[in-house]
Amino acid sequence: MTSDTTKQYTSELPSALYRAAQVRELDRITIEEYGIPGFDLMSRAGEAAFELLRDRWPLARRLCIFCGVGNNGGDGYVIAALAEKAGFEAHVVQVGDPDKTQGDALTAWQRADAEGASFERFNPEGVYGGDVMVDALLGTGLNGDVRGDYVAAINTINQSECPVLAVDIPSGLCADTGRVLGTAVEADCTVSFIGLKQGLLTGQAPDYVGDLYYASLAVPAEVFRSHSSVDPSATLIDGQQIKRWLPPRSRLAHKGNNGHVLVIGGDLGMGGAAAMAAEAAGRVGAGLISVVTRPEHITGILGRRPECMVLGVSTEDLNISQQLAKADVLVVGPGIGQNPWGQSLLKQALATDLPLVLDADGLNLLAGWQQDAQLAKRGNWVLTPHPGEAARLLGISTEELSLDRFAAVQRLQQQFGGAVVLKGAGSLIAGTAGLWVCRSGNPGMASGGMGDVLSGVIGGLLAQGLSLEQAAAAGVQVHATAGDRAAEQAGQRGLLATDLMPYIRRLVNPR
Repeated sequence: MTSDTTKQYTSELPSALYRAAQVRELDRITIEEYGIPGFDLMSRAGEAAFELLRDRWPLARRLCIFCGVGNNGGDGYVIAALAEKAGFEAHVVQVGDPDKTQGDALTAWQRADAEGASFERFNPEGVYGGDVMVDALLGTGLNGDVRGDYVAAINTINQSECPVLAVDIPSGLCADTGRVLGTAVEADCTVSFIGLKQGLLTGQAPDYVGDLYYASLAVPAEVFRSHSSVDPSATLIDGQQIKRWLPPRSRLAHKGNNGHVLVIGGDLGMGGAAAMAAEAAGRVGAGLISVVTRPEHITGILGRRPECMVLGVSTEDLNISQQLAKADVLVVGPGIGQNPWGQSLLKQALATDLPLVLDADGLNLLAGWQQDAQLAKRGNWVLTPHPGEAARLLGISTEELSLDRFAAVQRLQQQFGGAVVLKGAGSLIAGTAGLWVCRSGNPGMASGGMGDVLSGVIGGLLAQGLSLEQAAAAGVQVHATAGDRAAEQAGQRGLLATDLMPYIRRLVNPR
């Protein structure tokens, strides 16, 4: 095994993400403007994939390589040639009409044949197997649902019980959206080339990509800076960005420097939501935390976090102007409900010009108030909907929203202003400056209270001076990574929102 610095692939993903058309443009620029032959790039792709395969499955010797008729199939033929040359047994299953293979892919086919690989036209009734299956069927050029023999070939791969390496992208997965186009290969790992495709990180992709790797194919760095048309479509959040946004504090800092967060929520029976948001805001470093909630929840919140200042508000007196006047940032929505009590508090919050985070039933109330232009759009808030809430805000179904999460989060930002977090596997953040993607997090976080903690984290970061987008992106990353750290300790099942608190504190103090 070689070290990560000498491998042709890496598990450390670049922050720049691209759409499929942009990657094709990067490929063209590399070939036509920088004089690197297309077959050289194809050879490098095959070499990186074969190296990953050998590292991942060191005992494998029999490969079953499914190849389509395009350049993705060409990558597969390169793998077959390399495997035969290394003493492996490479069996190539050709899907589609092999007579349509041309250009660099045809050259790769000829080399695989010369090295002694065996070839077979795909038979839907056939039985295929090996130590590893390689998916080199469709690549990123797929525009509609998978059809014909490709459907049967993908089903054969998925039903084989063999480990699967996907070349560039699991066949059938949309490179731009992460949506499954009818059916898709369920890979154990995927290696993506030149530009990391944004669709590999969100939508349905996490169930199909497996472990994700990247290979630059030694494309010159200048290629990525040569045309504005290939500016990244989105940015992958990482720990280095959080370090830049959260530098060490001055030794002269005091609580007033770190902001006062006011959490508004916790209708009857839902005081825990406001309590968790408040604690999360404190754990990321906000200087002061206040809570406006039902009187019935005061004892519980103070018993859990005596650092909070808590005001109980009943239906008889809903004026919170004094509390609003003292706050720097508002977190509105955790447990607020949709009754008149919550509606009154939310309207008072929206009447201020304070930056705020809006979550949970605050979003559902907003969905019903969109006709009021004064309430429905502002430039200094962060909205944090899950897909159901996002669909209600847009007036569409969750199924429609899932077709293109990138388009949905951008539409939300354009319609409501500020910054928007579209939660889910591969959470997306949209602001005026661009798109962010978070690939951290795990299924154990699908439990009550996680969104309340996230809203508090974002509010606490806003209070410390981060911009809307920085607070949203850093908040999502810290929250998701804390969930991963907590799951590492005791597993995903049974993970509770409050389990994240100690890890949140560590993550906002990067070393």
